[in-house]
Amino acid sequence: MRDLNTPELADASADLREAIDRCGYYPDVVTDSLEVAIAGEPIRAYVLQHEPTFDRDEVRRHITILALTPSRLIVGHTDEHAADELIRAPYASTSTEAIPLHRVNAVVVNRVVPNPAGYASGKADPAVAGAGEVVLTIGWGMVNRIDLEPAVCADPNCEADHGYTGSVAADDISLRISAAADGPAGIQQVLEFAKALSFATTR
Repeated sequence: MRDLNTPELADASADLREAIDRCGYYPDVVTDSLEVAIAGEPIRAYVLQHEPTFDRDEVRRHITILALTPSRLIVGHTDEHAADELIRAPYASTSTEAIPLHRVNAVVVNRVVPNPAGYASGKADPAVAGAGEVVLTIGWGMVNRIDLEPAVCADPNCEADHGYTGSVAADDISLRISAAADGPAGIQQVLEFAKALSFATTR
């Protein structure tokens, strides 16, 4: 596997800008907010997800961008908002977070593959191989989710209180990409990003 820091791995900055422009969602606002966090580093891989949300009778848009540089994971969000009492015109809000790669402690990929009997790695019809969905969850210790449930014993007639049992999972960001909403190319892009991030965090 190629070293992510070697020169032959092209800088994807221009590709990301082109993807932002194609999306058409305040491209200059989105790009400028990312540039602050990227700080001139080359981009090794990225994922862009543009999704609408419904606010009563209006549609609001949201964009999430994950960008991998040689040293950091960049997470960017941009939302649009209706005018309110403080800001009298519609506005957008952006946030970016730059996480050093050594802080990333979990890269979880959950895939749904339709018709698995007809799946052949590297040989399948791209339209079929790219179907289904992928959920990419990345943790770096900022947000931990605790799932609790009542503990039980093996005796079905036992009525004693056994307290609770649970688990703690890192869940700083979770991104769901589906073939229906994002197309097969979106599935392939998030898988390539997960592969690049997984490799980068082995250092």
